[in-house]
Amino acid sequence: MQVSSLNEVKIYSLSCGKSLPEWLSDRKKRALQKKDVDVRRRIELIQDFEMPTVCTTIKVSKDGQYILATGTYKPRVRCYDTYQLSLKFERCLDSEVVTFEILSDDYSKIVFLHNDRYIEFHSQSGFYYKTRIPKFGRDFSYHYPSCDLYFVGASSEVYRLNLEQGRYLNPLQTDAAENNVCDINSVHGLFATGTIEGRVECWDPRTRNRVGLLDCALNSVTADSEINNLPTISALKFNGALTMAVGTSTGQGKIFTSLEPEHDLNDVCLYPNSGMLLTANETPKMGIYYIPVLGPAPRWCSFLDNLTEELEENPESTVYDDYKFVTKKDLENLGLTHLIGSPFLRAYMHGFFMDIRLYHKVKLMVNPFAYEEYRKDKIRQKIEETRAQRVQLKKLPKVNKELALKLIEEEEEKQKSTWKKKVKSLPSILTDDRFKVMFENPDFQVDEESEEFRLLNPLVSKISEKRKKKLRLLEQQELREKEEEEELEGKPSDAESSESSDDEKAWVEEVRKQRRLLQQEEKVKRQERLKEDQQTVLKPQFYEIKAGEEFRSFKDSATKQKLMNKTLEDRLKIEAKNGTLSVSDTTVGSKQLTFTLKRSEQQKKQQEAEKLHRQERKRLRRSAGHLKSRHKRGRSFH
Repeated sequence: MQVSSLNEVKIYSLSCGKSLPEWLSDRKKRALQKKDVDVRRRIELIQDFEMPTVCTTIKVSKDGQYILATGTYKPRVRCYDTYQLSLKFERCLDSEVVTFEILSDDYSKIVFLHNDRYIEFHSQSGFYYKTRIPKFGRDFSYHYPSCDLYFVGASSEVYRLNLEQGRYLNPLQTDAAENNVCDINSVHGLFATGTIEGRVECWDPRTRNRVGLLDCALNSVTADSEINNLPTISALKFNGALTMAVGTSTGQGKIFTSLEPEHDLNDVCLYPNSGMLLTANETPKMGIYYIPVLGPAPRWCSFLDNLTEELEENPESTVYDDYKFVTKKDLENLGLTHLIGSPFLRAYMHGFFMDIRLYHKVKLMVNPFAYEEYRKDKIRQKIEETRAQRVQLKKLPKVNKELALKLIEEEEEKQKSTWKKKVKSLPSILTDDRFKVMFENPDFQVDEESEEFRLLNPLVSKISEKRKKKLRLLEQQELREKEEEEELEGKPSDAESSESSDDEKAWVEEVRKQRRLLQQEEKVKRQERLKEDQQTVLKPQFYEIKAGEEFRSFKDSATKQKLMNKTLEDRLKIEAKNGTLSVSDTTVGSKQLTFTLKRSEQQKKQQEAEKLHRQERKRLRRSAGHLKSRHKRGRSFH
């Protein structure tokens, strides 16, 4: 299956690969499939999906079960059943088919337009009826509400054949000399025809009057376009009630993507509600393409979605295996610019495709150091073969080497245990794509000097001694491999005895030891900070007051800091008592929030009681003062 891409649109060719001759027996076909890799790897969705010589037209039934195609030579029609993935029937015809239409949901009602002006009707059992139109036809459409067939061709008239009455009706007279294509909108029944002058005429079948005229040739010609003749309408198709697609003979329009088959195209058919494209080519084999952007795969070949997803995960760098893509600069370096325009180079986008054998031959002739590179590659291969006999030391990542080595050792132990117990092993973190960033990004490097790591892994220093030694051996091995490019050297790593793990008591002692070390390190850091603070000389700092602002004492900040520890009610009471509640900044754009304290009923009663108590005390003080003064006056009188 070939994969190509244009404008970032993936196109999967399902019909590529070698086809087996029909005259071969089944036994020889099976033998050929075993020997030939290309035949074995091909994808054959539908069996015998081809014509004897050339395929001219191809269509799909409305129910999506049947694919019908016409071809030559001899003229014939073939029907393929998608549910059985094989050929259902084949019928031979008297002349070549220009186009055909499937009137029913399945293959039971078909109308063929031949190149000798004949119209042939087929039923489910076979041939039904044949008639003739006055001029050579090029296209036709069926109007379901009125049971009329509209034929356009080498005439200005649109012929109408009523299938209910079985006779021709008055034709529609257009302003064009000839009409190429036509189509009927399935929503409101509007009939449109494309003329040779580049116009689209729209007719209402109910009144048989023209209701619109669209000049596509005039609108398609711009200042940047280069045309040699008048653009004619070559394709016409409705999409919904208000959308219509028009194709011109000069190929003007915005390109979504493109197909480049080996042979010319005669007809193209899109499988309904899917991304599958069927093509009729100037070759016996009919083309099948799958474009996931256009839609999903059909129900009868839903496995294509899974297949394309697997190919997306492992993309291939080359589009064609037998051809090499080269740019114009590559051709200048190879000295092949004189081949531009010849059959040896096929223009494609910003470069050319050339035969891979020719490319390798020219490259060997142009590059005088090709033999030296070949010799170095052979020496490198010999070195790799001899290294395979040594004790293999696996290459570790640049980040978290000790963690990777630990995981490798654990994996080896698991493999040994699973080999003994015959238990299915679980996937390793090193081979899992979800954790590959941990061994690539330096931000995920494990800090072995941190407090958390030292407390959670108290025995890591003792256990990691073996790994550190192995890491040194690995680094020496990698350095040795870089140096020995042309000589064979190797020294197996020494076998190391395994160490038994410590018991729980040793683990507790190691944790206490680590805690003491951490406390000592923290104490040393505090002493160093204290020493730095003592040596630091404080210098006065000056601040500039902006225009419009007032200077306030530094005591305000201390006061505000104390107020922040109190509740909102207490702060408002204190500010109201000090008179600072209504103080606001004078800078432009400042805002102020004003709070009004509401007294509760209990507070009001309490305040009234306090007020009465103060009045009573004042009255008592006054009466006591009067008695005292009277007593003094009585003593003075005596």
